[in-house]
Amino acid sequence: MATLTKKRKAATANFDASKSYSVAEASKIVKEITTTKFDASVDLAVRLGVDPRKANQMVRGTVTLPHGTGKTLRVLAIVTPDKEAEAKAAGADFIGLDEYIEKIKGGWTDVDVIITMPSVMGKVGALGRVLGPRGLMPNPKTGTVTMDIGKAVTDSKGGKIDFKVDKAGIIHAGIGKASFSADKIAENANELLQTIVKLKPSSAKGTYVKSVTLSSTMSAGIIIDTKVLN
Repeated sequence: MATLTKKRKAATANFDASKSYSVAEASKIVKEITTTKFDASVDLAVRLGVDPRKANQMVRGTVTLPHGTGKTLRVLAIVTPDKEAEAKAAGADFIGLDEYIEKIKGGWTDVDVIITMPSVMGKVGALGRVLGPRGLMPNPKTGTVTMDIGKAVTDSKGGKIDFKVDKAGIIHAGIGKASFSADKIAENANELLQTIVKLKPSSAKGTYVKSVTLSSTMSAGIIIDTKVLN
């Protein structure tokens, strides 16, 4: 195992896994304790006091991270021919209609985001068994079923992410890379956290944000103080 630099050793020594930190402090620590040779992803896990089995307590939404995710997303625009030029100008990686419907039916899902338009949802909806489990099904609520194809493509390329509470009541989201400055990690984290707080269901009782943990690929989780969020 590679030896840690003095700076990283000191940071690890000063980091207490049982203590909670501010978002700004946690963002500095996650950079210091990340020792992977590749540019690790930085992730936020937010445990909510909701029952996701109840429709009126489902928390889902989208947020545009001010500094993007650090990932280059591959976007497929399933559109009618009159919208192809708009999708291309906005930077979509794959553009078409029936040929991509057939490819997906055959199991092809080599994309990160699929954007389509209301008139095509009948065809896309039939792909639910392939797209649903992979989180790729377009949805009007997340802005991926729209007539404004250009904006949807630009947003997806520019750091817009979708998030949704899982069965255990946790939202997991990638909010950047370890190569980002601590300030950028903190600003992205705060943007997501503020968006989640705004989406608090009126039917949710008790503490809404139960815990928040910041980590990078293979790093320890850093507990974030939730007092300011509840």
